[in-house]
Amino acid sequence: MTGTLTTEDPSDSSSIRHLVDKAREGETEPLGQLLQLYRNYLTILATTQLDRRLRRRMSPSDLVQEAMLAAHCDFAKFRGSSERELLAWLRQILINCLHHAMETHLDAKRRDVRREISVEQVSAVLDRSVVQFVQVLADRGPSPSEPLRRRERAVALADQLAKLRAPYRDVIVLRNLQGLTFEEIADRMGRNAGAVRMLWLRAIDKFKQVYEPIL
Repeated sequence: MTGTLTTEDPSDSSSIRHLVDKAREGETEPLGQLLQLYRNYLTILATTQLDRRLRRRMSPSDLVQEAMLAAHCDFAKFRGSSERELLAWLRQILINCLHHAMETHLDAKRRDVRREISVEQVSAVLDRSVVQFVQVLADRGPSPSEPLRRRERAVALADQLAKLRAPYRDVIVLRNLQGLTFEEIADRMGRNAGAVRMLWLRAIDKFKQVYEPIL
C-alpha cells in the first residue's frame, strides 16, 4: 500500500473520489482498494437475488466475485465520479452477472425478465430498511434525514454483517432487510421454516454481540 492511500479513511467521500481518479489513471492498487469497499454491500444484494435453483450451483460470494472481476476489467467504461454513481454501476454489473449465471445454470428460456429491475428495487428497499434495522439494534439515536446517509449506512451495515458466518448473515438480510417470511426464507435456503426461525434468533443474538453503532 502506498502512503497516500493508507493515511485516509477510504470510506470518506473525498477519498473515494481520489481512488476513482487514481484508478482512471491506470493504477491497479487504488482500483482494487476501491472495489473492495463495496464487496460486502454487493454480497447483501446478491443474497437477495439468488433463488433456491441458483443456490444449488453458486453462492452469493461466487456471484459477487464474478461482478468484481468484471468491474476490474471494465472500469475504463465507468463515467461517474460519486459514490452513488459507482454503486449504480456496480449494481448493473451484478445484474449482468446474475443474467449470465441464469443462462449458464438454468434454462435460458425460463429467465424472468423482471430481474432487469429487481436489483434496483431491492437496493431502494435496502436503503429504507437499513435505517429501521439500525435503530432497533442501537435502540437510540436520531433518524438520518438524508438519502446519502442512508446509502452510507447500507454500506457500513453490510461491512458489519460480513463479520457473521454466511448462514447468519443471509437469514438477517432476507428477514430484516428484504422482509421475507420464514417460509419464503426456508424455500430460499433449503431448510424448514422452524429451523430458519431458530437460525434467525441465533443470528440476531450473535450480531448484537459484534454490532458497533453506525453514526
